[in-house]
Amino acid sequence: MEAFKVRSTLLLIISFALCLIACEGDDLKKVSAISAKKITLSKDRSYGVEVIYSDSAKVKAKGFAPILDKVTPSQGLAYSEMPKGVKIDFYDENLKSKGSIKSDYAINKETEKLTIFRKNVVVVSANMTFTTDELIWDENKRMYFSPAGTLTTKDGNIVNGTSFSAPQDFSTYNIVLPSAEAYLKGGLTQ
Repeated sequence: MEAFKVRSTLLLIISFALCLIACEGDDLKKVSAISAKKITLSKDRSYGVEVIYSDSAKVKAKGFAPILDKVTPSQGLAYSEMPKGVKIDFYDENLKSKGSIKSDYAINKETEKLTIFRKNVVVVSANMTFTTDELIWDENKRMYFSPAGTLTTKDGNIVNGTSFSAPQDFSTYNIVLPSAEAYLKGGLTQ
């Protein structure tokens, strides 16, 4: 790992030197302005990553990401990015599926204890399916939050709304300004 960082730094210095040689006039001023900001970024990429989360030697969840980038900026906090999406399956004590989350993109801000799922986010649990463009997992609060989305209950009712929130097991949920399509058994009575 250390050799990789040394090679990356050496490659960066050589590339910068070649850019200086190739630059003329105004281009040289642009390179100087960019290099003055001293922005560096280190990215470690892994393919086909599977993570198993367990508690007291019991598997609670399995996650899979086709690509996982560990990003370390020179300034700011490190984070993990899943540019090709992620799928997480949750399990009960008997290793039976309790639900899942999948999205086309995700970012984990480990220091802040936040995971943000974006693009075609689908949450499936025992009592509902929730679809949205963004879902945030706040590990400190053990809650999920979304600015808006569509919830479909197991009996076919559809609820659209804003400010979705749910505990980590999705056993309950809260939606602000809901609008719904509901299916009633037995028809209407007056």
